[in-house]
Order: sequence, then C-alpha cells, then structure tokens
Amino acid sequence: MSTAAHFEIEYLQYLKPDGTLAGPLPPAVPDASALLPLFKQMLLVRTFDGKAIALQRTGKLGTYASCLGHEATHVGIGASLRPEDVFAPSYREYGAQFMRGVRPREVLLYWGGDERGNLLTGGPAHDYPWCVPISTQCLMASGAALSFKLRGQNRIAVACCGDGGSSKTDFYAAVNSAGAYTLPLVLCVINNGWAISVPRKAQTGAQTLAQKGLAGGLYCLQADGNDLVAVLEAMRRATERARSGEGGSVIEFLTYRLHDHTTADDARRYRSEEEVKAAWQNEPFIRLRAFLTAAGLWDEAQEQAWIEECSKQVDAEINAYLETPVQPVEAMFDYLYGDMPADLLAQRNAAIALEGRA
Repeated sequence: MSTAAHFEIEYLQYLKPDGTLAGPLPPAVPDASALLPLFKQMLLVRTFDGKAIALQRTGKLGTYASCLGHEATHVGIGASLRPEDVFAPSYREYGAQFMRGVRPREVLLYWGGDERGNLLTGGPAHDYPWCVPISTQCLMASGAALSFKLRGQNRIAVACCGDGGSSKTDFYAAVNSAGAYTLPLVLCVINNGWAISVPRKAQTGAQTLAQKGLAGGLYCLQADGNDLVAVLEAMRRATERARSGEGGSVIEFLTYRLHDHTTADDARRYRSEEEVKAAWQNEPFIRLRAFLTAAGLWDEAQEQAWIEECSKQVDAEINAYLETPVQPVEAMFDYLYGDMPADLLAQRNAAIALEGRA
C-alpha cells in the first residue's frame, strides 16, 4: 500500500495572548515600530464600532454587524494590499475597508435607515460594490484575478468570508478556479467560531477550514487572527505567491465574534457566558498593547489622547451620515444597470407612483 499524497497545515502565531513573543518577528514585521500605526488604526475601528452600535440602539441606524474582536485580522488584511489590488469583503471588514479609502460615513449609510425604517440605498454615494453577503464575493474576486492574469497585470484579488461562508458552493468554485488557472487570488476565511448561531463544529467535518483549499491545489495556511503579526505574515506569504505567479491561497484566521452577529441577534441564546468571557482574555488589543508598551512605543497617556482623536474623527463622520438626505425610492433601481431591463423599469415607475410623484 502506498500514499498518493501527504498534506500539512501550518499554524502561525508570533504574539502570545500575554503580549510576549513566541519567536522572532517574521519578515512581514521588520521591527516593533511597524505595528504602531496599525494598532492606532485598530483603535479607530473599535471606536467607530462602539459608536455605530450606539447609533443603532438609539434608532439612528439600521441593523448593524459589529466587528468587535476582529480588528487585528481586518487591519492586517487591509495593510497587505496595494492600491491597484481588488478587495472583495463581506459586510464586517470595516478595518480593511477604511484602509482602502472607504469612509466611515459610507459604512453607516450602507447599514442606515431613516425614521420610517427605510434602508438608505442606491445613488452614487450609497452604491457599495465592495460589500456583498456570505460568499458570492469569492467568485467575484476569482473573476477579477482571472482578468489580471489574462491582461498580464501585476495585481491580485483578495476576498473575505466567514467560517459559514466557506461552506458555500461559491467558495468552493472560487477555490477550484484559482487552482485550475493558477490565479493571483487570496481567500481569507475569518473563522470567528459561529455562522450566526451555527457553531464551527456543526458546519464541517474538516480539522481546519484552511485545508478546504487543498482540493483546489492552493497554498493553505492557518493563523491566529488575534495576532496582528501573524496576520501580516500570513498575508505576506500569500500575496507574494500571488504576485510572483505561484497561484492562489486560502488563509484561515482564527478569531472570535465578541458581539452579537448583528444588532438584530442575541448571542446569549446559543453561546455560554464562560465562552465569551474566555474569548475576551484572548482578544487582539490586550497582546498588542502589552507588546508595544514593553517595547517603549506606547503608554496610557498616548492611548487616551489617541482615543479622543478617534472619537472626534468618528463623530465628524457620524454627523456627515446624519446630514445625508434620504435617497428617493428610484435610487434602488438607477444604479444597477446601464440599460435597465423592461421589467425593472416597470417596477421603478410603480414605486414612484406609490410615492405619489408619478
């Protein structure tokens, strides 16, 4: 009896939960000072997240998906991309989106609703091709990657999905196409343990989610998503492979959703208090703050000053969001097609008539 193939999934962790190094810093992080601006970006994202939840609780925002606990993964992914690359996230990767030029007010407009409960959608300021649900974005990213290869462009495509999204056919089709055509594609599976109320153990029998890429012949890696250093190194390896023509990768980032799935969810119905409490001891800020403080790069005074600055920046974005006029009903039709199909045109006219503006 012989073995046809043998595989291993490497796991990356450099910063332990207490903020001490598990080994030397990798090539993605030349020195500790390189982490400082990214730590500040993580604080900005967490400030935004807290204020967005407060907006929703006071009726000034529609249902909102918190990114609490995911900041290191999201910011690390965003920091690893070049301006010419394509990023196809789902609905929670605000840290990466901000680093790609998306303004916080635009995220709020995506989730926002007016006092009548109408979703603020449509229109140039509200048309978000960078935010689609579940895992369809993985196929969109693979299509972009194929176009880059056919055109000989030195660009890559990166898509994000959750652990639940990695169970969908869109994800597997993207994996297969990336392997078949050696595409410059990086698929980031952000494993926070829960697909809404479905636990990771009920989603798949695979030992890791990273190994799902093996069937397509992709480079597969698992990383501690609460360790910014590990995220940056995992992305460095995958993006360098993609840019050099070595093909696609699947990276599984292990993190945890510290908030409910969305503000319409109550995670207490399916997660234990002990589980969440343990996750708070492993969240990304504790270790990175401890590491930077020990390196003499951060202290309490700096943090308070920066949080105040973050609050001012986010408040300005919130004000811009609140002052944005509600879009007319036809806006949900006007930015879908260059030439609108007849059936949609009829629906558009009917919607306008219902508003009494025909």
